[in-house]
Amino acid sequence: MIYIIIGIISILAFLIYRAYKNTKDIQINKIQINENENSGNPTLSILHLSDLHLENISVSPGELADKIKHENPDIIALTGDFLDRKRTIPKLVPYLQMLQDMKPAYGIYAVFGNHDYVLKGNDFLKLKNLLIDYDIHVLQNESITIKVNNRMVNIIGVDDFSTNRSDLPSAYRQTVPGMNIVLTHDPTVVLKMKDYRFDYLLAGHFHGGQICYPKAYHLVKMGELARKNIIKGLHMHNSSPFYISEGLGQTGFNIRVGSRPEITFHDITVNSKVKEVSLQKHA
Repeated sequence: MIYIIIGIISILAFLIYRAYKNTKDIQINKIQINENENSGNPTLSILHLSDLHLENISVSPGELADKIKHENPDIIALTGDFLDRKRTIPKLVPYLQMLQDMKPAYGIYAVFGNHDYVLKGNDFLKLKNLLIDYDIHVLQNESITIKVNNRMVNIIGVDDFSTNRSDLPSAYRQTVPGMNIVLTHDPTVVLKMKDYRFDYLLAGHFHGGQICYPKAYHLVKMGELARKNIIKGLHMHNSSPFYISEGLGQTGFNIRVGSRPEITFHDITVNSKVKEVSLQKHA
């Protein structure tokens, strides 16, 4: 009997170890959103990172920098869930410094997720001010307009849907005619955006299930998209594309089963109707 128990414990230990190792197995995905190859329109390159969850992350700032050192994005987009404990805030600094050092041509933009809002009062302000100190545009139901080769692009930050903070009228209030790129944490908000046009939307929140067996059944309580198993990757809604990142960190236990931490690069044709989308996976 003792040998059976030892055998079971050994198997469980091995499975947990493999699940932890998965948290260091970063996948890099490159997505192209094109009108067509010969459109002549300018493109915008976006580095998208989501769900760092610095309490449970296996990717160091140096490892992250090494993964993206050969890239030169025009924009860096951070779609929330940086952390949820005030003692973790200093841990964010080297990640922000690394991103700032990349000097994206049109800046770094961030929205908050449900875990960020676990922080209250001055602790939340400390997180927000830290992002601002590193030249990050923090968007809470607001937008910033940039000009790309004389074409207007609205970067729209929609606050977290899962904590009832999304305010679409406010988020779109200052937009101008042009291309709309939306950053948000919980992608479920796309189901409420019939009257709010977007050309591309970036989100996170679901961690690709984090633990899938074989599907992420535990996410069904997280809304309609999760119930449809729309929890990662590239999708379309009302003829507009949106992408759900699997994120870099984990919640609960620092393990992944059937999912991997993710970095994504998006090349988007500016001011064009989407006629082709493609996804390239890289180790």
